[in-house]
Amino acid sequence: MDHSSMMIGYWSPWHWVAFFLFAGVVIYPIGRILARLGYSPFWSILAFLPIANLVGLWIVALAEWPRNTPNSH
Repeated sequence: MDHSSMMIGYWSPWHWVAFFLFAGVVIYPIGRILARLGYSPFWSILAFLPIANLVGLWIVALAEWPRNTPNSH
C-alpha cells in the first residue's frame, strides 16, 4: 500500500514537526548567547548555513567579549 497521500513530496508532516523542534532547540540558545555578546539574535540563523556557520563562529571567537574589555570592573 502506498502512503503517498500522507506525504508532502518525500517528507511526512512529522518530519517538518521534528525539523522545527530541532531548529528551535538550536536557534534559541545561540540567539541568547549572541544577544549577551551584543550581536543581534537573528544571526543565529547562520547556524544552518554550512560555510556561514563556520565564518560566524570565527567572528564570535575572535571578537572582543564583554567580560574581556579592559575597563570592565
